[in-house]
Amino acid sequence: MRSIVYERLDLIYSRYIDPFIIMSTIKKIKSFLFENKTTKQTIAKNTAWLSISNFGGRLFKAIIIIYAARVLGAAGYGVFSYAVTLAGFFTLFTDPGVGAILIREGSKASLEEQRLLFSASFLLKTVFVGLSVMLVLFVAPLFSTLPGARELIPLVALIILFDSIRELFSSFFRMQEKMQWDAAAFLLANIGIAIIGFIFININPSPIYFGWAYVIGTMLGAIAAIWFMRHNIKHLFVHVPWSRLKSILSAAWPFAIMGALGILFTNTDIIIISWMKTATDVGVYSAAIRIIQVLYVIPMIIQMSTLPVFARFAGKNNVVFRQGLEKTLGLIFLISIPLSLGGAILGTSIMQFVFGTPYAIGGLAFSILMLGLFFDYAAGVISNAIFAYNHQKSLIASSAIGGTANIVLDVILIPIFGIAGSAIATLIAQILSNTYLWYAMKRINPFSVLPHVKKIFASGIVMAAITITLALLHVNVIINIAISGSVYCVMLLALRENLLFEMKNILFGEKAEAV
Repeated sequence: MRSIVYERLDLIYSRYIDPFIIMSTIKKIKSFLFENKTTKQTIAKNTAWLSISNFGGRLFKAIIIIYAARVLGAAGYGVFSYAVTLAGFFTLFTDPGVGAILIREGSKASLEEQRLLFSASFLLKTVFVGLSVMLVLFVAPLFSTLPGARELIPLVALIILFDSIRELFSSFFRMQEKMQWDAAAFLLANIGIAIIGFIFININPSPIYFGWAYVIGTMLGAIAAIWFMRHNIKHLFVHVPWSRLKSILSAAWPFAIMGALGILFTNTDIIIISWMKTATDVGVYSAAIRIIQVLYVIPMIIQMSTLPVFARFAGKNNVVFRQGLEKTLGLIFLISIPLSLGGAILGTSIMQFVFGTPYAIGGLAFSILMLGLFFDYAAGVISNAIFAYNHQKSLIASSAIGGTANIVLDVILIPIFGIAGSAIATLIAQILSNTYLWYAMKRINPFSVLPHVKKIFASGIVMAAITITLALLHVNVIINIAISGSVYCVMLLALRENLLFEMKNILFGEKAEAV
């Protein structure tokens, strides 16, 4: 008996405790997180870092937002959200595509060309950010309608300034596919907002103090990004010929139009609600949108991870590009289907659980917005694919359709249905806009998604039935989510969904093509 015990202990030691094995494991993890070895591994590495920063960072921010929304109340939080949204209308020139152009062109360029591109981008970005800050400071207050919002606008201008600095350097990190530095700066900014936010709100529970917490947190993120860039700072001030600046501006102008239309799409709801309803309505709708924004981290991470790879294959190897696009969309639906169905079913319960009973009135609006994830998650990836092919005009058309439809429908539906009407307007606009995106991408490089998502749809339907049943039985919302999510995963495994095994191969090693 004793010998058997010794044998098992020796086996455990040799497998899990042996220092050589531990060091080998650490080496593998380090290699995975800090080296670019294959295309799939590079995408997985980038996704891992972006997931760590965005989920971790936004988790900290979400916690402080929830705390602030409860302490400030719907009206106080509504004033803060309104000020940020109003200032957002005047940030069109903050980055009219300069960062995206840097990533797309830099991922294919030599090191010297990358430095020249970054220097030109830095110069243009400085001008654009300066113009945007001036507009926020001197023009935005003229449009302020909610009491108390005007005092917050100078703070929002500082937030825009610091965030713009960090985002420009993040574009450089993404261009070189060194997402670890991008992740560190973003994570530090959000941790700073969370910690300082808790301190300031407890000192003085007011929108102004909460605004100062945001300013300091974003400043920490900007300082961190500058520190990580310290070895490349000297390359910011190399001579840039006017022809290079002109070429970037020529490529970026469609993004200026897209930015303007995108602002109409994303910021219109809050502004029109503030005109037609109260600060409380703004606060409740803003709280619902805050949860949606956290969930949008998922497609954003996948977008940022795949853009450099899409840019390399677009127009050069359309077959590989199409295969990558189809698998990426399959992964997107793998995530969006359970989120959209579950969120729509449990909307009111989620709002009440997260923000408290006063915010439960936003449950219907939240449910409708959650349905939009089904359409919008995939649209982000398709937009990336279209951009990789340099077909920005299609993106402009899509943004025009969505922005125009959102404004018209907001004006019609908000007076009738309140904030739920705004959510309906957003959902319809998303469907119209994203339908056009699919049509445009199919014309560029025909692709098919349905064969990749049949098992995912089946699993989602089973999960939704379980979610509804548990909700009717008044099961706690967290327990419901846990059980429903487990059922979804079990169904995928039972149906042997290929995407699960693809993800396993990427994360745990496979022989693949070199980058």
